[in-house]
Amino acid sequence: MITVRVPDELRDKMKGFPDVNWSEVVRNAIERRIVSEIERRKKDRDAILAAGKRIDEIHRQLTEQHGIIDFDSSQIIRRWRDGRYGEP
Repeated sequence: MITVRVPDELRDKMKGFPDVNWSEVVRNAIERRIVSEIERRKKDRDAILAAGKRIDEIHRQLTEQHGIIDFDSSQIIRRWRDGRYGEP
């Protein structure tokens, strides 16, 4: 069980609809929110997994074409971040 607090002005408007089961309205709204959030997170997860697979394939192709390259991308990333946001 939960308690939902609404502003007095909203409560007064709700009283204008005595035939509405406000508990049901709140339950349905919470359920819709949870379902939409679950779906959004699943889409995000699927997109992340697909991107990871694409990155792995690109890496495989580049390694196949050029061999293993001794390169530390973190140095480049740090340089760009420092340039964008200023050095710490």
